[in-house]
Order: sequence, then structure tokens, then C-alpha cells
Amino acid sequence: MATRICIISIWICFILLLVLGVIMVASTGTCVQGQAELPWYGTFLGKQCMFAMLGLVIALALSHVNYHVWRRVVYWIWAGCVVLLICCYLPGIGKTINGESRWINLGLTFQPSELAKITLMLTLAHWYTTHREVAGTFWKGFFWPGAILFGFPLILILFEKDMGTAAALAMSGFCVMYASGTRTWLLLLSMLIGAIFLYLMMTGSANRMLRIEAWFDPQAYSQGAGRQQWIAILAFARGGLSGVGLGDGIEKYGNLPYAHTDFIFAEIGEEWGFFGAAGVVLLFATMAISGTVLAVQTQDTFGRILALGLSCTIFWPAMLNILVVTALLPNTGLPLPFISSGGTNLVFTIASIGLLTSIQRHTPVIRQNYWPRRRLKEIQNP
Repeated sequence: MATRICIISIWICFILLLVLGVIMVASTGTCVQGQAELPWYGTFLGKQCMFAMLGLVIALALSHVNYHVWRRVVYWIWAGCVVLLICCYLPGIGKTINGESRWINLGLTFQPSELAKITLMLTLAHWYTTHREVAGTFWKGFFWPGAILFGFPLILILFEKDMGTAAALAMSGFCVMYASGTRTWLLLLSMLIGAIFLYLMMTGSANRMLRIEAWFDPQAYSQGAGRQQWIAILAFARGGLSGVGLGDGIEKYGNLPYAHTDFIFAEIGEEWGFFGAAGVVLLFATMAISGTVLAVQTQDTFGRILALGLSCTIFWPAMLNILVVTALLPNTGLPLPFISSGGTNLVFTIASIGLLTSIQRHTPVIRQNYWPRRRLKEIQNP
């Protein structure tokens, strides 16, 4: 019963966010120059509706497939995902937009990093299920899953200059590895090394340092690197508690760049006010809590770890986007799941909901709640 309530809660929150996304893309996308001359299927709203329908079809299909079948081909999926990530660097295939090389064009333009989110969670879940008795060791509990299976694709994403996706994915991987039994000091050491590496990357790039400086004082850089965050702050201030009304926001009319994608949360704050923005945060938090409870209540180790990982890949990008838009973090360029205009992110995030549903449908409820970390202690100290 608990798992059914959890998956129903996840679907309710997901549908509400998806509907809100369509509404906000309709409100903000029409303000982008040239949209009025396009046919309906070429507009941001038309694409959002089509990608949402495609995602729903994939999610429903995945929900009826026993998620254990993916374990048979998980390393093939991982290898294919790595090849696609490498393609981002190949001339003629990789596509650079706004200085970021996160897209590939194989007749259809998409972002392999979005596929990597699901792939890496599947891979980690499979690895720790297979090696759960040695999850506390260095080689099989940390090095191989963390540095090779997870770390190598993460580095590829990071060097695409997609620091937002890399950061959210790293946080998701940390949660999964900790819950699976990896020793805490190894994870903390890897976080320290990662922080030093990010510091060197930021100090070695004038553009990234400019973003950091703009983050400290968005108003001083309001006509340059801090423009998006400064205009977002003004949008929230104008929206107040209840907002100016749907469609009545003014910052989207050329003032706020990417108001229909990365900074769509600012328009939610302007048109729906504090209550609307807080409602979005509450919906994501509810999804994260429901996904965690679903993981705890799942008997199968593979399903338990996978449910946690998928929940993290939805929650952390959402929180990072919200923190960036509210100027609590430097600008990283990360879409808001289910809401921002986009194709690849929307389809694969909805697909995650289908996998979560499959976990709920194809695993019984456990009679005692435990994580692999607790089980590992029982094995080591009988």
C-alpha cells in the first residue's frame, strides 16, 4: 500500500509540473522573436507538447516492462552511452551551442548527457547489487563503480562545458554510492578532489570567473554576465506573493534571456508569485520524498538503489536550477525538469517516471526496512 501511495504521489506531482510547464512555455515561448511566423509544430509550445506526448508513451511502455531486463544489457547500454558522449567532441557530429558542446546531430539533435543520467543509475544499481557484500571495499566498492563506471562518463560531460548537469549527476551518484555501502571517508575524499578540480577549472577560465564575480554582485554586472540573475531577481520582486497574473509578466519580453528554458522559474515567480514558486518547490520535494520511501519499501536491492538514483536525477537538477535562478548559486545553465522548454531533457526525465513505476509494479514490499549499508554491517558483524 505504501509503495502504491508513493507512485501515485509521484505521478500527481509529475502531471502537475508537466501541465505547468506547457502553460509557462505557452506564456514565455510566444515572446521569442520569430515564433509567430512558425507553424504550430515548429513553435516552442508545439515542440513541448509533442515531446511531452513522446515521453508519456515511453514512460507507459517502460512501466509495463520488468525493470530487471535492463540488467542483462546494462554494460552494453553504458558502452553505447559513452560512445554517444564521445561523439559530442567529433567534428561533423558534435554540435556546439553557446560555447557548450553537449549536443550531437545524427539526423536528430539531442543531448547524450540526458541519457547518461538514467544509464549511470542503472549501471551503479546493477554493480552494487552484484557486489553488495564487498560494497565497503576500495576496489569493488569505490574505485570501479565510482572512478570507472560513473567517473569516466561524468568527466566527458564535464568537459562538454556542461557543469550544471555534471554537478547534479555527481550529487546523485554520491547519494547512490553512500546508500549502497561505499565507505564515507572515500566519498568525502572524492568530493574534496572534485572541489579542487572544479576550482582549477573555474580559475583557468576567464568566462567562468566572470560568472562567479557576477554571482557575488548581479546588479553590478546587470548588463553583462549577471544579467539573467539580476532580471530574475526583479521578476520575483515584481511578482510578490500572488504574482501579476498568467501571461502578464513583462521580463520575458526581451529582458530575461532564455525565459522559456533555464530561467523559466523566474517567470513562474513573476506571474504566479511566491505561492506559485513555493508550490513548484513543494511538488519536487514531494516527488523526492515519495521516491525515497518507494526505494526504502522495495524488496529487491537493484530496484531499491535504482529508485533512489532516479529520484535523485530529478530532484538535484531541479534544486540546482532553482538555486541558480534565485541567485543562490552561480549561473550554470541547467533546465528545470518537466517545465523548461526542451526535448531531450523532457523525454528522458519522463522516462525516469516510467522506470520508477516499473519498480513499484514488479517488486513486492519488504517486511523490514534496510539499506545495503545496514545489511553490510550485519554481514560483517554477525
